[in-house]
Amino acid sequence: MSVTAHAPGGDHAEDASKRDFLKLVTAASTAIGVGALAWPLIDSMNPAADVLALSSVEFDLSPVPVGSAVTVVWRGKPVFVRHRSAAEIKTAEGVKLADLGDPQSDADRVKAGHAQWLVVVGICTHLGCVPLGNKPTEARGDYGGWFCPCHGSQYDVSGRMRHGPAPANLPVPPYAFLTDTKIRIG
Repeated sequence: MSVTAHAPGGDHAEDASKRDFLKLVTAASTAIGVGALAWPLIDSMNPAADVLALSSVEFDLSPVPVGSAVTVVWRGKPVFVRHRSAAEIKTAEGVKLADLGDPQSDADRVKAGHAQWLVVVGICTHLGCVPLGNKPTEARGDYGGWFCPCHGSQYDVSGRMRHGPAPANLPVPPYAFLTDTKIRIG
Protein backbone atom coordinates (compact mmCIF):
# COMPACT_ATOMS: atom_id res chain seq x y z
CA MET A 1 0.00 0.00 0.00
CA SER A 2 1.38 3.31 -0.89
CA VAL A 3 0.52 6.62 0.68
CA THR A 4 0.96 9.87 -1.10
CA ALA A 5 1.99 12.68 1.11
CA HIS A 6 1.81 16.33 0.27
CA ALA A 7 4.41 18.68 1.31
CA PRO A 8 3.26 21.11 4.00
CA GLY A 9 3.33 24.00 1.46
CA GLY A 10 1.39 22.00 -1.20
CA ASP A 11 0.21 23.39 -4.53
CA HIS A 12 -1.68 26.50 -3.45
CA ALA A 13 -2.45 27.68 -6.99
CA GLU A 14 -4.43 24.52 -7.80
CA ASP A 15 -6.35 24.68 -4.48
CA ALA A 16 -7.17 28.36 -5.01
CA SER A 17 -8.43 27.61 -8.51
CA LYS A 18 -10.71 24.84 -7.20
CA ARG A 19 -11.93 27.09 -4.39
CA ASP A 20 -12.72 29.92 -6.83
CA PHE A 21 -14.61 27.49 -9.08
CA LEU A 22 -16.64 26.18 -6.13
CA LYS A 23 -17.46 29.74 -5.05
CA LEU A 24 -18.60 30.59 -8.59
CA VAL A 25 -20.81 27.47 -8.83
CA THR A 26 -22.29 28.16 -5.39
CA ALA A 27 -23.04 31.82 -6.23
CA ALA A 28 -24.63 30.88 -9.56
CA SER A 29 -26.75 28.16 -7.93
CA THR A 30 -27.85 30.58 -5.24
CA ALA A 31 -28.81 33.23 -7.82
CA ILE A 32 -30.82 30.70 -9.84
CA GLY A 33 -32.54 29.44 -6.67
CA VAL A 34 -33.46 32.94 -5.50
CA GLY A 35 -34.79 33.77 -8.98
CA ALA A 36 -36.84 30.56 -9.06
CA LEU A 37 -38.35 31.39 -5.67
CA ALA A 38 -38.90 35.11 -6.37
CA TRP A 39 -40.54 34.75 -9.79
CA PRO A 40 -43.88 33.32 -8.57
CA LEU A 41 -44.07 36.03 -5.91
CA ILE A 42 -43.38 38.82 -8.39
CA ASP A 43 -45.74 37.29 -10.98
CA SER A 44 -48.54 37.12 -8.40
CA MET A 45 -48.41 40.92 -8.13
CA ASN A 46 -49.52 41.33 -11.77
CA PRO A 47 -53.21 42.13 -12.23
CA ALA A 48 -55.51 39.17 -12.75
CA ALA A 49 -57.23 38.58 -16.10
CA ASP A 50 -60.58 39.80 -14.78
CA VAL A 51 -58.98 43.03 -13.56
CA LEU A 52 -57.28 43.59 -16.92
CA ALA A 53 -60.61 43.05 -18.64
CA LEU A 54 -62.09 45.89 -16.58
CA SER A 55 -59.21 48.25 -17.33
CA SER A 56 -60.88 49.28 -20.57
CA VAL A 57 -64.41 49.14 -21.91
CA GLU A 58 -65.70 49.59 -25.45
CA PHE A 59 -69.00 51.34 -25.97
CA ASP A 60 -71.22 51.76 -29.04
CA LEU A 61 -72.42 55.36 -29.27
CA SER A 62 -74.99 54.87 -32.05
CA PRO A 63 -78.03 54.19 -29.79
CA VAL A 64 -77.54 57.41 -27.78
CA PRO A 65 -79.87 60.11 -29.17
CA VAL A 66 -78.83 63.76 -29.40
CA GLY A 67 -79.41 65.62 -26.15
CA SER A 68 -79.27 62.57 -23.91
CA ALA A 69 -76.64 60.74 -21.92
CA VAL A 70 -75.88 57.25 -20.69
CA THR A 71 -73.83 55.86 -17.84
CA VAL A 72 -71.08 53.34 -18.57
CA VAL A 73 -69.23 51.55 -15.77
CA TRP A 74 -65.44 51.69 -16.09
CA ARG A 75 -63.15 50.43 -13.29
CA GLY A 76 -66.17 50.43 -10.99
CA LYS A 77 -66.84 54.12 -11.63
CA PRO A 78 -69.76 55.69 -13.47
CA VAL A 79 -68.73 57.40 -16.69
CA PHE A 80 -71.20 59.79 -18.29
CA VAL A 81 -71.31 59.76 -22.09
CA ARG A 82 -73.42 62.63 -23.41
CA HIS A 83 -74.45 63.19 -27.02
CA ARG A 84 -74.56 66.97 -27.03
CA SER A 85 -76.77 69.00 -29.32
CA ALA A 86 -75.42 71.84 -31.45
CA ALA A 87 -76.96 74.32 -28.98
CA GLU A 88 -75.21 72.65 -26.03
CA ILE A 89 -71.88 72.74 -27.85
CA LYS A 90 -72.34 76.42 -28.73
CA THR A 91 -73.23 77.20 -25.09
CA ALA A 92 -70.17 75.30 -23.80
CA GLU A 93 -67.83 76.99 -26.26
CA GLY A 94 -69.22 80.45 -25.41
CA VAL A 95 -68.30 80.34 -21.73
CA LYS A 96 -65.49 82.71 -20.75
CA LEU A 97 -62.65 80.93 -18.96
CA ALA A 98 -62.53 83.76 -16.42
CA ASP A 99 -66.04 82.75 -15.30
CA LEU A 100 -64.90 79.24 -14.35
CA GLY A 101 -63.60 78.09 -10.98
CA ASP A 102 -61.45 75.45 -12.71
CA PRO A 103 -60.71 77.07 -16.10
CA GLN A 104 -60.69 74.62 -18.99
CA SER A 105 -61.95 75.20 -22.51
CA ASP A 106 -64.60 72.94 -24.00
CA ALA A 107 -62.16 71.96 -26.77
CA ASP A 108 -59.76 70.58 -24.13
CA ARG A 109 -62.50 68.31 -22.76
CA VAL A 110 -63.59 66.62 -26.01
CA LYS A 111 -61.77 64.90 -28.86
CA ALA A 112 -61.12 66.95 -31.99
CA GLY A 113 -63.76 66.30 -34.61
CA HIS A 114 -66.10 64.73 -32.03
CA ALA A 115 -67.33 67.78 -30.09
CA GLN A 116 -70.82 66.27 -29.91
CA TRP A 117 -69.57 63.55 -27.54
CA LEU A 118 -68.60 64.42 -23.98
CA VAL A 119 -67.11 61.67 -21.80
CA VAL A 120 -66.56 62.41 -18.09
CA VAL A 121 -66.21 60.43 -14.88
CA GLY A 122 -69.56 60.84 -13.11
CA ILE A 123 -68.29 61.42 -9.60
CA CYS A 124 -68.64 64.81 -7.95
CA THR A 125 -65.24 66.28 -7.15
CA HIS A 126 -66.47 67.51 -3.77
CA LEU A 127 -67.20 64.35 -1.78
CA GLY A 128 -67.68 61.64 -4.39
CA CYS A 129 -71.45 61.62 -4.90
CA VAL A 130 -72.93 60.74 -8.30
CA PRO A 131 -74.51 63.85 -9.86
CA LEU A 132 -77.94 63.84 -11.49
CA GLY A 133 -78.55 64.89 -15.08
CA ASN A 134 -78.13 61.88 -17.34
CA LYS A 135 -81.88 61.25 -17.52
CA PRO A 136 -84.10 63.96 -19.05
CA THR A 137 -86.32 63.91 -15.94
CA GLU A 138 -83.45 64.59 -13.53
CA ALA A 139 -82.35 68.00 -12.29
CA ARG A 140 -79.47 69.40 -14.34
CA GLY A 141 -78.87 72.60 -12.42
CA ASP A 142 -78.76 76.16 -13.72
CA TYR A 143 -76.14 75.32 -16.36
CA GLY A 144 -77.85 72.37 -18.08
CA GLY A 145 -75.20 69.81 -17.21
CA TRP A 146 -75.26 67.91 -13.94
CA PHE A 147 -76.45 68.68 -10.44
CA CYS A 148 -75.01 67.00 -7.35
CA PRO A 149 -77.83 66.46 -4.84
CA CYS A 150 -75.46 65.96 -1.90
CA HIS A 151 -74.20 69.53 -1.50
CA GLY A 152 -75.50 71.44 -4.53
CA SER A 153 -72.53 71.49 -6.89
CA GLN A 154 -73.47 72.27 -10.48
CA TYR A 155 -71.65 71.37 -13.69
CA ASP A 156 -72.26 72.71 -17.19
CA VAL A 157 -72.73 70.75 -20.46
CA SER A 158 -68.95 70.38 -20.65
CA GLY A 159 -68.71 68.88 -17.16
CA ARG A 160 -67.04 72.00 -15.79
CA MET A 161 -67.73 73.06 -12.20
CA ARG A 162 -69.85 76.19 -12.24
CA HIS A 163 -71.27 76.42 -8.73
CA GLY A 164 -70.97 74.81 -5.34
CA PRO A 165 -68.41 73.33 -3.06
CA ALA A 166 -66.90 71.10 -5.77
CA PRO A 167 -63.30 72.27 -6.30
CA ALA A 168 -62.78 70.94 -9.82
CA ASN A 169 -64.38 69.88 -13.09
CA LEU A 170 -65.64 66.35 -13.65
CA PRO A 171 -62.52 64.49 -14.83
CA VAL A 172 -62.22 63.29 -18.41
CA PRO A 173 -61.06 59.65 -18.45
CA PRO A 174 -58.61 58.39 -21.05
CA TYR A 175 -60.63 57.39 -24.09
CA ALA A 176 -60.26 57.05 -27.85
CA PHE A 177 -62.57 56.77 -30.82
CA LEU A 178 -62.23 53.38 -32.52
CA THR A 179 -64.76 54.42 -35.19
CA ASP A 180 -67.12 57.37 -35.46
CA THR A 181 -69.65 55.49 -33.33
CA LYS A 182 -67.46 53.40 -31.01
CA ILE A 183 -65.16 54.45 -28.19
CA ARG A 184 -62.77 52.68 -25.86
CA ILE A 185 -62.56 54.07 -22.34
CA GLY A 186 -59.34 53.27 -20.54
